[in-house]
Amino acid sequence: MHDDIFDVNHNPMQHFQQWFYKVEQHNSIVEVNTMTLSTIGIDGYPKNRIVLLKRFAWDGFTFFTSYTSEKGIAITHHDKVSLHFDWRKAHKQVIIQGTTTKIASNLSDGYFDSRPEGSKLGAWASKQSETLSSKKVLTSRLEHYNRQFKNKSIPRPEYWGGYLVTPMVMEFIDTSSVRSHLHEKYSLQNDYSWKKESFYNY
Repeated sequence: MHDDIFDVNHNPMQHFQQWFYKVEQHNSIVEVNTMTLSTIGIDGYPKNRIVLLKRFAWDGFTFFTSYTSEKGIAITHHDKVSLHFDWRKAHKQVIIQGTTTKIASNLSDGYFDSRPEGSKLGAWASKQSETLSSKKVLTSRLEHYNRQFKNKSIPRPEYWGGYLVTPMVMEFIDTSSVRSHLHEKYSLQNDYSWKKESFYNY
């Protein structure tokens, strides 16, 4: 039986929270916060990559990366993105379309401070999407920053931080039935209310 089929219209973030926590309890899914981020590159083509969701709240979905990475550059040129949570073992998928903005510096600082030391050094040593001539270059950089920050607090690089995806459309797909998949689609209206549509794909 499909979940939530008789639910009244509610905020899609509540819907997401319900599904997220339910999938978290699914024994065969290790990282429920794994999501596919789709951006439109400066070459005009869409590109997908796997990132980790670090926070979700009423304002949207937050992930962290290098601002100078390929996806960071793509977002600078085109702030519309898509997120896809593929929880197929739990018979659920969520597709989100939204706009992306950088979060406040102090919030990025707070998350960076919570990371392991190795991850902090990695952010300094490796700028994502940068071409390196050899692995030795990366190793040398890691050694350099390890010496530079030895016995010191490691600050957040200015080129690294968080993005908030503010949802405009959220679609929930229940694939528990072999013959039909229930789609529940929420679209943000001009008055900031959500319009909900439900339909089946056979």
